[in-house]
Amino acid sequence: MLKQKKQPWYGILLGFTVLMTLSAVVTLIPDVAASKICKLGYKAHCTFTPWSTGISLFLALLSCKVRAEYFLKEEK
Repeated sequence: MLKQKKQPWYGILLGFTVLMTLSAVVTLIPDVAASKICKLGYKAHCTFTPWSTGISLFLALLSCKVRAEYFLKEEK
């Protein structure tokens, strides 16, 4: 079994992944003080809720793929 060695930028991309995932969750939180109703039919924290959630999750997925592809090297 080969171990994988993490490269220096791995931590930064991991932090970005966590940040984007949390931002996707935050956009879905209901907020009474919101100025408009979102496309999902309620006043969410972000009025662009379905789109901003999707973009945040896409960026999290993209950074996961980049981390797995370029910043993990197999250690022999």
